[in-house]
Amino acid sequence: MKNAFFHQYKSPLLVLIILILFGGVFSFQKMQTALFPEITFPKIKIIADAGQQPVSQMTISITRPLENAIKQVPNLTKIRSTTSRGSCEISAFIDWKADVDLSKQQIESKINQIRSSLPADVNIVVEKMNPSILPIIGYSVNSSEKSPIALKQLALYTIKPFLSQVEGTSDIRIIGGKSKEYWVILNQEKMATLGLTPSKISQVLNETNFVRSNGYLADYRLLYLTLDDSQITDKQQLADLVVSNSAQRAIQLKDIATIEIHEAKEYIKVNANGKESLLIAVIKQPNANLVDVSKAMDAKIAQLKNILPADVTIKPYYEQADFVNDAVKSVTDSLWIGLALAIFVAILFLRSWKASLTILITIPVTLALTLIVLYFTGQTFNIMTLGAIAAAIGLIIDDAIVIVEQIHRTHEEHPNEATKNLVNKAIKYLFKAMVGSSISTIVIFLPFVLMSGVAGAYFKVMTNTMIVTLVCSFLTTWILLPVIYLLLTKDDKKRKGKEDAHEVKERKWVGYFIARPIYSFAFIAVLIASVVLILPKLETGFLPEMDEGSIVLDYDSPPGTSLEETDRMLNEAEKLIVKVPEVAAYSRRTGTQMGFFITEPNRGDYLIQLKKDRSRSTSEVIDDIRQKIESSQPALRIDFGQVIGDMLGDLMSSVQPIEIKVFGPDQSKIQEYAKQISKIIENTKGTADVFDGIVIAGPSITILPNFNQLAKYNISVSDFQYQLQNAIDGNVNGNIYDKQQLTPIRFINSKENKDLSNIRNTKIFLPNGQVKPLNEFAEIRIDKGEAELERENLQTMGVVSSRLDNRDLGSTVTDIKQQINKNVSLEKGYSISYGGSYAEQQQSFKELLLILCLSSLLVFTVMLFLFRDIWVAAIILLIAVLGIAGSYILLFFTHTPLNVGSYTGLIMMVGIIGENAIFTYLQYNEAILEMEQKPALIFAISTRLRPKLMTALGAIIALMPLALGIGTGAQLHQPLAIAVIGGFLVALPLLLIVLPTFLSFIKPKSIQNENTDS
Repeated sequence: MKNAFFHQYKSPLLVLIILILFGGVFSFQKMQTALFPEITFPKIKIIADAGQQPVSQMTISITRPLENAIKQVPNLTKIRSTTSRGSCEISAFIDWKADVDLSKQQIESKINQIRSSLPADVNIVVEKMNPSILPIIGYSVNSSEKSPIALKQLALYTIKPFLSQVEGTSDIRIIGGKSKEYWVILNQEKMATLGLTPSKISQVLNETNFVRSNGYLADYRLLYLTLDDSQITDKQQLADLVVSNSAQRAIQLKDIATIEIHEAKEYIKVNANGKESLLIAVIKQPNANLVDVSKAMDAKIAQLKNILPADVTIKPYYEQADFVNDAVKSVTDSLWIGLALAIFVAILFLRSWKASLTILITIPVTLALTLIVLYFTGQTFNIMTLGAIAAAIGLIIDDAIVIVEQIHRTHEEHPNEATKNLVNKAIKYLFKAMVGSSISTIVIFLPFVLMSGVAGAYFKVMTNTMIVTLVCSFLTTWILLPVIYLLLTKDDKKRKGKEDAHEVKERKWVGYFIARPIYSFAFIAVLIASVVLILPKLETGFLPEMDEGSIVLDYDSPPGTSLEETDRMLNEAEKLIVKVPEVAAYSRRTGTQMGFFITEPNRGDYLIQLKKDRSRSTSEVIDDIRQKIESSQPALRIDFGQVIGDMLGDLMSSVQPIEIKVFGPDQSKIQEYAKQISKIIENTKGTADVFDGIVIAGPSITILPNFNQLAKYNISVSDFQYQLQNAIDGNVNGNIYDKQQLTPIRFINSKENKDLSNIRNTKIFLPNGQVKPLNEFAEIRIDKGEAELERENLQTMGVVSSRLDNRDLGSTVTDIKQQINKNVSLEKGYSISYGGSYAEQQQSFKELLLILCLSSLLVFTVMLFLFRDIWVAAIILLIAVLGIAGSYILLFFTHTPLNVGSYTGLIMMVGIIGENAIFTYLQYNEAILEMEQKPALIFAISTRLRPKLMTALGAIIALMPLALGIGTGAQLHQPLAIAVIGGFLVALPLLLIVLPTFLSFIKPKSIQNENTDS
């Protein structure tokens, strides 16, 4: 590089700076915004619906054949199933490296191969699980005048098409309301008198209600399609349908039945803010911009209100974009506040506006270049990428401070030399250290490719963003920062007089500690002892938690509880919920849930939105609501979570952080162990919402036909079942083409609800039209409800689960393990394993430990290449690893758990301390050519003292807003920030005292100057 390179290319590099700034603004405006990176989870869910078959029959006829077929799919890591009455839910977990779309096709192919061996009426749905299947916006629709049927028609055929016009929407789901049906309420006495049976009436309708082609007709030059249109299009036509015709008279349907427009039989109730409502859920396309879709939807809703009837109101009860915007703004604010505070530190130390202004301009250029790279690599603004930039701000400032401080120092040492020469001299002097330090901080993130699971998926995005940021920082500080400094420098010719050179002030305390190495060894001993003492007591977790300001409350009423009784219990619970001052709005679904699940009529969930301005955290509000509902409605089983946390749990293997699985051959024995384990968990401090995993379906009435008696009267078994269904729930026989939809026609004996005595007296039609009571043809038996059956990898299991309550994951599970090992004695053939977040945590910690070791070895390798001295490399590595002790200490005293985020901070510290040690050792190498070893060490530390203090304080202050966890979503990066700050605090004495002490034990090598090397 020529002596005046930066001066000669000042103008083109200035244009490049301007282009980068404009490119950064362009990228900032164009990048999509989301809460998390768009990641497809390797989980495929299969739901099979087969009416109301018993659990045992479902398991044999549907669940096991499906499991065996799906098990053959390549890259399958685990298969898990839940079989309940009439349905089964299978989760297929695929390897993270596999193509999930291909795996989904392979699963569908395997299912199609066995389709012929499955019951004919089974309905199978296969869904790929990703965050986009869950709603991003929820609205409640109410009307003071319209019936539930009319309101649902309005939602289906006015609101849904209107909102579907918004670009980026995948689906507009309508939840709740009442579907329309035509009910044909049969008069059994009249039918018996006329000799008509339900099957004959059904046959007549099926033979009448159709549209069929008769073929083509050619007439002259035209070809006509001929159609026979026998469709029934309204209630009157249905009533006038002739069901029997004899010489005496024609019998119409209205003669033997009452035809009514009626609400369909649905075991679902939906409520919003205490009123029975209809809910609208907005699902976005996988790659759509969440914030843009939300803004467009808000504008569309405003237009929709102008065309809706005056009595119809539509209000939002959940908007994910609000949380995303708040989270992104919070992290961005933390970034800029930290940056401003770090600039203040630079001004304080350098006492030069020019040097400080250079740093102030350089950092936005670095960030702009980073945004350009992220935009063109397809990244989005999300809490992981922004958090990575915020966490890397300290390193960006470090790079800028080191260069500016060196230029400033060179100017102090050579005050009368031209600035263009000083800049080149400073950059040339530091270039080797710049390359080495940048590589040492970048290589620590490379082993993160080994990380698997959901933690790996999200944190790899974070570490990749850090790599991009650090590379951009290196390029900016190397090439563009000197130009910025030159542009801010006055013409050297205008300087008047000569200035005196500033000598580096010798720090005598450095020599004091070098002469007394016992202090360094004592400090190291204290660090090692602190780690040994603290590590077993350190709280541990999995993923950092966020305060989302929204609550998901799942509930189950006792097995067999009617929908009306469940609704009554929940109405009482809602009276307590609305009294909580932090609650802004809520919605409730009974008989259905958010997500893709099997849901019984006695199950459902609440989505509770909290006010933004509140004094209590979401966890505190949850504790309050839990205590009130458990006291008021002890029969309800409740489970609390947060929306996004539960979403991630749904996409992984378990929503609950604590999950104990009991495997064995006998389900009843597994249930005994599950009850025993659940009691242990309930008595363990720090647990809440404990569930033994035993889900009992409601009781059933089994009707056992007498085949001989049926044969005696020539009644087929299918006809017998058809008549029974007519008496209880009704049979759907065809549809009426009704404007925009096909409306079902339901034949039913009575619209009143049946009880057990009514069923016993049900009349069965004989083929000749006469009737006899049901008890002549069948035996009626009342059975207790069956328990749902859970299996994993084709083995029966029971799952006991629990949430955490103001305690860390690691210590809670440790206590549970000890109590289970002490009090639960398993028979041969039974085993226990631990799943949930704990299993994910253990896997992630093993991988992170490997990553830490590999990162340390990579830093050691960089030092070895840079200095070609194994002892120097070993000393720097030792100093870097010891710095982790500071992270452990600060995590312990701030009661911050060691989780994936804080572990990432530990790994970062190895590279950061290694980077700082490089500059010190190179300064020492330069000094050793002109002075003795001890003076050289004192000079090196004295020279690097100011930049070290600046970088440490700058990084600590830049990370302080994140470490304090101020703002929405900041808690996600709080553990990482605390770990890095703790590392910096311990790094200062390690670099300023321990490093020179250890270097004093090594005989310095004779270092040739750079020109000789080249």
